Amino acid sequence: MTQEELDALMSGDIDDMESFEDSADSFAEDNLSADDFLDEEPVVKSSAKEQDEHIYGNQKKDTILPMPATNENKMVHQLDDVTKESEEKASEIFDIIDGVSNQLMESEGAMNSVLETLNSNIELFTTLNKKFPDVGAFAAQLEKNSSALEEANQTLETLRSSGESIMSVMDIMQYQDIHRQKIERVINVMRALSNYMNSLFEGRIEDEKRVSSAHHIAGDTHNDLASNEDIEALLAQFVK
Repeated sequence: MTQEELDALMSGDIDDMESFEDSADSFAEDNLSADDFLDEEPVVKSSAKEQDEHIYGNQKKDTILPMPATNENKMVHQLDDVTKESEEKASEIFDIIDGVSNQLMESEGAMNSVLETLNSNIELFTTLNKKFPDVGAFAAQLEKNSSALEEANQTLETLRSSGESIMSVMDIMQYQDIHRQKIERVINVMRALSNYMNSLFEGRIEDEKRVSSAHHIAGDTHNDLASNEDIEALLAQFVK
């Protein structure tokens, strides 16, 4: 339908409806085909409850919900377990380090004895090699003991370096005790805040003596409304 035909219709110039229907059919054929009607999905209006469930459902998937207040999830309980286990494991580590350090000290003492023996042998074979230069066995033993003395000195240096590293590890492990003290300080602050909040929200009426209230109110879209039994029980509480 053209603008002129529409104006004529509004002004009453078109007397019969046949011309109007022909114009409407022409307009539909020019602007919208039958396939468009078939391809287009019908618009179904969802209820408020369905829309609400869709919104809250996505929130439940994307939002990290709080864990239940069980012993495994209570923060102070977990921190107490951390400090206790940390102190126990640190004590075990110190025992192991102390044992390794003692072994290194014993090995260092044994190596010093080996060095004394090698030095004595070198001194002996040096004297023999000078008095009997033609005896090749003395020269060979002198060379072997000299090589052994060099390797023993390197081993002794490694033992001493390992002992120093062990002492450094023990010094670093002292920070574990500092970390434990920091966690305990956090626990004390949390406990103080918990006691303060409990005192702040404390009431003069016991929970058993309080009037019960409805969990759901009319108008809620994502929760079930209170049943008639709940409402009657609530009214009965007010009457009492």
